[in-house]
Amino acid sequence: MFNRTSLQAAAALVSISLVSGCSVFSDSESTGDQRIVIGTTSSPTTLDPAASWDNSWELFRNVFQTLVSFPTGSTTPQSDAAECKFTDTASRVFECKLREGLAFSNGHKLDADAVRYSIERIRTIDFKGGPNGMLGSLDRIETVGDRTVVFRLNKPDATFPFILATPAMSLVDPAEYPANKLRKDGKVVGSGPYVLDSYDERKKAELTKNPTYKGFADRKNGGVTIRYFDQSDALVAALKNKEIDTTYRGLTAEEVVALQDDKPENKGLQVVEMTGADIRYLVFNTQDPTIAKLPVRRAIAQLVDREELVNKVYQGTAEPLYSMVPKGIAAHTTKFLDRFGDPSAKKAEEILRADGITDPVELTFWYATDRYGSSTAAEFAELKRQLEAPGLFKVTLHGKPWKEFQEDVQKGRYSVFGRGWFPDFPDPDNFVAPFLGKENVLGTPYLSPRITGELLPKSRRESDRGTVTNEFVEAQEIMVQDVRLLPLWQGKLYIAAREDIGGGERCLDPQAVMQFWELSRRASW
Repeated sequence: MFNRTSLQAAAALVSISLVSGCSVFSDSESTGDQRIVIGTTSSPTTLDPAASWDNSWELFRNVFQTLVSFPTGSTTPQSDAAECKFTDTASRVFECKLREGLAFSNGHKLDADAVRYSIERIRTIDFKGGPNGMLGSLDRIETVGDRTVVFRLNKPDATFPFILATPAMSLVDPAEYPANKLRKDGKVVGSGPYVLDSYDERKKAELTKNPTYKGFADRKNGGVTIRYFDQSDALVAALKNKEIDTTYRGLTAEEVVALQDDKPENKGLQVVEMTGADIRYLVFNTQDPTIAKLPVRRAIAQLVDREELVNKVYQGTAEPLYSMVPKGIAAHTTKFLDRFGDPSAKKAEEILRADGITDPVELTFWYATDRYGSSTAAEFAELKRQLEAPGLFKVTLHGKPWKEFQEDVQKGRYSVFGRGWFPDFPDPDNFVAPFLGKENVLGTPYLSPRITGELLPKSRRESDRGTVTNEFVEAQEIMVQDVRLLPLWQGKLYIAAREDIGGGERCLDPQAVMQFWELSRRASW
């Protein structure tokens, strides 16, 4: 609808292993009135969309609406709360007309003014590390009557529809959400497929069908309970004990491999594997005087052995990544491999010695203990081993729960830390732009005038995204020279479920966000 080239490789490719040996049931054999219990190690950091540019989106996608969204199988934004399109040829005027009769779950009217309020409060609050960083091209919002909203951009931006499709742009009730500060009462009011009935932070969320919902989602269950786990072993135990129906986010590589085995303890389970565009990487904060030295960063890049890392820690559930743009996304390259070649202690030592660094460089690496799965600790232990083996570095490791970790990151307290990125949308822009500029998702400025001032603006004038490869190849070359970010690996996505649960192969959108409404319990087995 937006004259986009479909990014075919970004669509999820699915394989299903039914450990019990049974076949998949069709939708006609499912029942839509039963609750589904989902387990995950990924809990929200906030309940207010104005503060979220992270995995809180999982909840938001299911309780809020956006103007456009990604229905199952789509890699370009489609109608959700509104029908939208560019009305000019320069990709600077984007117009949306709301569905008739939209309302929030509390009965309040969802009109054009509420849409404008929802987006403008993101800019007013400007939460550090929050989604305002996605709205740099937005100039102003106009309303025409109750149902028409016009977004006027300050420059061409063909990615704007994709931005509006992210859960960060969720529509909120002006009567419930303050215009200039975050909502803090632990409650949610939206217009999405489900209503959040109750929320116990880091423990449980209870969702029921929203009776006033008007949108594309075809809810195949009667409601959802989300249980949040601190550790993945407890998550797997709950699945095997039938305390939960399905998992999402948090399984270790060992657990995935073990669940795929045809063993008696896995009877009645299924594992769904999907190719994903999620990546893991290290961030170097150059406000730290040691990390500010480019030879230090380059020496680390020269030493890290991605092949050994993914083989030892992830056992085939991930693959090495040599650029921030992963495989399956247009403009993917292997620039880090081209620049540094195979891991080499000799070359790393030469880099450091050329800068007069002779003593082991002392560094502290930080990681989140409860965001990307229990394998994260093993991953950082392996990175420490690789860097210390030649005697060039001495690394201290520290892990913190995600909420504390994220707060510290935004305050610039860490010199080196690990992050993961699940794409906002399937376009190379989303693997470059969020990490650059004074205000970015990293909590540390990364200034690159060539990328932000020339390459990104040029690429955003092109509505045909298949024609912007050259700009993003050059951007990746610059990022390799800077070594502010060090890509490590690209993962696969796994959902483990009871054998009577259907829809796992359809429940992830191109942003790797779970659409709870696709899950169902089969009526007979």
